[in-house]
Amino acid sequence: MLRRYPGVGEPLACEPITKGLLNHGYRVSTTSGSYFLKHHLDKKHLDDTSGERAAIVRQHRATQRLQSLGVPVVPPLTDTRGETVTVIGERCYALHPWVDGLHRVGAQLTLAQSRRLGTLLGTVHTGLEQVMAPRDGPPRASPPARPGHHSPDAVDTFALIDDLLAAARGQDGRNTPRDAFDELAEHRLVERRALLEQHAHRRPPTPEGPATGWVHGDFHPLNLLYRGADPVAIVDWDRLDVQPRAEEAVRAAAIFFVRPAGELDLAKVRAYARAYRRAAGAGAGELAAAVHRVWWERLNDFWILRWRYRLDDRRADPQFPAVSALAVWWTREYEAVCAAFTE
Repeated sequence: MLRRYPGVGEPLACEPITKGLLNHGYRVSTTSGSYFLKHHLDKKHLDDTSGERAAIVRQHRATQRLQSLGVPVVPPLTDTRGETVTVIGERCYALHPWVDGLHRVGAQLTLAQSRRLGTLLGTVHTGLEQVMAPRDGPPRASPPARPGHHSPDAVDTFALIDDLLAAARGQDGRNTPRDAFDELAEHRLVERRALLEQHAHRRPPTPEGPATGWVHGDFHPLNLLYRGADPVAIVDWDRLDVQPRAEEAVRAAAIFFVRPAGELDLAKVRAYARAYRRAAGAGAGELAAAVHRVWWERLNDFWILRWRYRLDDRRADPQFPAVSALAVWWTREYEAVCAAFTE
């Protein structure tokens, strides 16, 4: 593969990257330096006209254009044919320059750095608004919202809770010994069912016109690299898509600024949200609607338990205590959380 890229040198080593839950990537060392080799998963049987390959190329072009606006991104290298996607057999790859940096969670950020994080995400959203506009016509303020932004239905969630409770209690026929995780899962599932019964009437309606636009789609600490106090690279653009933009801002804050006990650091959330609103031109009403929808989404979400009990995949288990506690705390402190994002 490296022979397709001019000037990258001869390979010396290839080491898999272990951080992250869904991606396959490698640090490739050559006689000319280091590179990040990304394997785009599930991109099989690709050719120049395939929709999947076109989506990857779109991601690459977006990062190239964002870089020209000064956004800290790492576009892929171009091969000898001028392409950024390499298909070998049934696997699709892209080669990026290697960027030295560290991942930082909200506890490691100061208030000033929290503000900078909000400004950065707002800049990403406004930058995408520019670079994803049609090339052959006047730019549009934002693409139309796609159908399907419906909030979860509590009826479906109650059925899911019953299935997961059976698994956590060892009643699903797997005959695996119960442990402390299963006990916590049972407690949280019973607790969440009671909360949903109490708040079922608060299901958000389908949005009728919130601000939507192109978003990164997966903005969280493992997709942002820091060098010292400064963000130097936003990575992993696989989920670039059209979504309500403020919801990405709220989801990101709920990941960056959650404490181990499941509480949000509201002082940092407030600093982050004010900076985001200023950079993105987002109003308080837009953020309030996003807070409500993401709160409801969290109240109905059990992705970690689905991974464990349905897929027998326990990689996300360590996240469960804080994530499950956050939904309960957020419900209790709903007004304070909303104020932190909107004031």
